[in-house]
Amino acid sequence: MHDHPGLDERLKVWAATDRLRSAAASTLAALVAACRGIAALVAAGPLVGDLAARQQEGAGGDFQTELDLRANDLLVKALSDSPVAAIASEEMDAPLPLSPGAPVMVALDPLDGSSNIETNVSIGTIFSLLPAPPGSSGTEPAAFLRPGREQIAAGYVIYGPQTALALTLGAGTDVFIFDAARGSFVCTRAGIRVPPQAREFAINASNYRHWEPAVRTWFDDCLAGTEGPRAENFNMRWIASMVAEAHRILVRGGVYLYPGDARQGYRNGRLRLLYEANPIAFLMEQAGGCASTGWERILDRTPRRLHERVPLIFGSSEEVERIERYQRGQAPKGESSPLFAKRGLFV
Repeated sequence: MHDHPGLDERLKVWAATDRLRSAAASTLAALVAACRGIAALVAAGPLVGDLAARQQEGAGGDFQTELDLRANDLLVKALSDSPVAAIASEEMDAPLPLSPGAPVMVALDPLDGSSNIETNVSIGTIFSLLPAPPGSSGTEPAAFLRPGREQIAAGYVIYGPQTALALTLGAGTDVFIFDAARGSFVCTRAGIRVPPQAREFAINASNYRHWEPAVRTWFDDCLAGTEGPRAENFNMRWIASMVAEAHRILVRGGVYLYPGDARQGYRNGRLRLLYEANPIAFLMEQAGGCASTGWERILDRTPRRLHERVPLIFGSSEEVERIERYQRGQAPKGESSPLFAKRGLFV
């Protein structure tokens, strides 16, 4: 393990003498330090209290758990001494000013997969770094409302059998594992690539009756296996922890879907553009994958609100593009391809 390069070394080389990169590197170091603390909490589980206990409804409209709040506090504390103008978090109604005028802003999902806390299933922290707008303090909500393609860096830390970090600095995606002996993250997979073709898909099939027809058609064609229009068999996964789904897809390919559907509050999807969809999309694209709403590239979409939700498809490029064709009624000949007169729920 000691032959693997460390995260600190990677960040030092990347930052060099560039002011913005140096600020981002310092911020990333503080972030992963906080994540080590969150990993310790997750590992202790009920030994440190009921981490799955519901506390209150958060800014995004979902209930916050004890671990959500404690993770958010650890991250805020760690970033308070970093060159960060402000933090936008799923757990906070508005951006939290830290050092107005600093060059970096951070958007966070402090604890993704909260429903899995008490079942010992992998959960994680998702983060996105943006440059503070020129001439702005960076603390107003509008400063965060920028397309994801402007991210400096993004990633997640997953708390599972290993504590792993997936990180992009805009030139590929690397995977690091926390080495307790060294007390640091070390790179185990540099320049990881998502296979372009998928044989696995992740979607919550219990919502089938609520899906838009194009999603159902794609799903039915997959389930039909070798006897169907796709002429091949697929495996289905659903963990209800996006970081766990993303990590599996980075390692062995596949596709993830959380479409909008007909349920109240779900028409425009449920995942937050700023601090969930954008960082995952950046990671996937830098690993050769794709991320889409079904109609447009995630990283080209400008948030209109801090906690805006979107439909999200990501993973193997050929399958994401295929799903977009289904949505547009343009599935290849030989596959089910109903034409729709109305715009679907991928918006």
